[in-house]
Amino acid sequence: MTDTPTQLFIGGAWVDAADGATLPVDDPATGEIIAHVADAGPKDARLAEDAAVGAQDGWARTAPRARSEILRRAYEIIIDRTDELAHLMTAEMGKPLAEARGEVAYAAEFFRWFSEEAVRIDGSAGILPDGRNRMLLSRRPVGPCLLITPWNFPLAMGTRKIGPAIAAGCTMILKPAPQTPLSSLALAAILKEAGLPDGVLNVVPTSRAGEVGEPLLRGGRVRKLSFTGSTQVGRLLLAQCADTVVRTSMELGGNAPFVVFEDADLDKAVDGAMVAKMRNMGEACTAANRFFVHRSVAEEFGRRLAERMGALVVGPGTRDGVDVGPLIDVKGRAKVEELVADAVERGAQVLVGGRTPQGPGCFYPPTVLADVDPESRLMDTEIFGPVAAILTFEDEDEVVRRANDTPWGLVGYLFTEGLDRALRVSERLEVGMVGLNTGLVSNPAAPFGGVKQSGLGREGGRVGIDEFLEYQYLAVPVQ
Repeated sequence: MTDTPTQLFIGGAWVDAADGATLPVDDPATGEIIAHVADAGPKDARLAEDAAVGAQDGWARTAPRARSEILRRAYEIIIDRTDELAHLMTAEMGKPLAEARGEVAYAAEFFRWFSEEAVRIDGSAGILPDGRNRMLLSRRPVGPCLLITPWNFPLAMGTRKIGPAIAAGCTMILKPAPQTPLSSLALAAILKEAGLPDGVLNVVPTSRAGEVGEPLLRGGRVRKLSFTGSTQVGRLLLAQCADTVVRTSMELGGNAPFVVFEDADLDKAVDGAMVAKMRNMGEACTAANRFFVHRSVAEEFGRRLAERMGALVVGPGTRDGVDVGPLIDVKGRAKVEELVADAVERGAQVLVGGRTPQGPGCFYPPTVLADVDPESRLMDTEIFGPVAAILTFEDEDEVVRRANDTPWGLVGYLFTEGLDRALRVSERLEVGMVGLNTGLVSNPAAPFGGVKQSGLGREGGRVGIDEFLEYQYLAVPVQ
């Protein structure tokens, strides 16, 4: 941990907070403090804004190939330092090292993907229908951006936003989650090493989010907000963006349905459930929350899932053989405990798990609940923990209606061997992404995002860079 930066990164320099404040970073497996990081305040936010605004014009005029090569170099450095970054991530947020290494690869791929997209920003030209003018359509960077990332994927959520911003020619202020600032600071150091000019990226960890973020959004110089986090916070940020009409991308909460029809291959369905539920200990917006299983196969599915979940090893993410690390903090674990207790009080059957272990750390066991009452709180709450709640259904129309009966619409999972049903139900699900006979949808080459209160815009894929670009139309008279 001694080589990891712990200061703010502003204008290409490592600096302490103006008022000297620091915030502690805890290891959720032990509760011990592993680092103290500079805690940015309003003055630091202004300095970061000045740096980003000051660097914007020069960065926008930088050749696309130069921006591309910086991203490519950063990709290679991340891959070379996989083990170091994985240990850092495990220390500050708890996921097992195997998962952390997977996230490093996932995070790096966003830089490789957008290094390739940086040189493919194009426009168009043509004569307008009335024949009087030629239209020249070009694309240009939106301008300085505020990027706000969550704690659950601290490296990948940073690269998923930073990559397209760099490729498009935008400067940035990154505010990482206070629980996991170290991964973002390490990423800033890598980008500086890769040749990113001073001021293009500024990183301001803070425990004072309102004091730092709101003045930036209301001040008129930041022209873009990209936020990943809860729907509740997203609504507040949208309101703050309204005053100066800041362009927004919002990747918000989820409440994913996982639908298993009677003709599903149960081996595939259980494998998919393990991924969709247990990736990142269930602390993912894409996590399957509501398992709708056809009545004819519900008992068998529940038995198999409970057997698989019960075999997982819980413990510190650095320990060999561990499958499930701690939840992020005591508050996060308490929420899971309360949701499970409410479901059990309403008659849910605990097939496995359901009891908090004694000892240090924020651990909670993989849990499967059957016969869950649809009125249980976990049916309309993002669980963010290793809990699978099983409900039964009888017919297609019923399960589609129940799957869509939520204000969220990020992702849905569907297991069936019937092609017609697969296409028909996928089209009826009110979600931005569907996993058909698979529990994993995230990929840097695919557009990630949802509908309804799960967000605005898309990240990743060929459209990911569009969020950081504006169109300009130039009319030229035909002579």
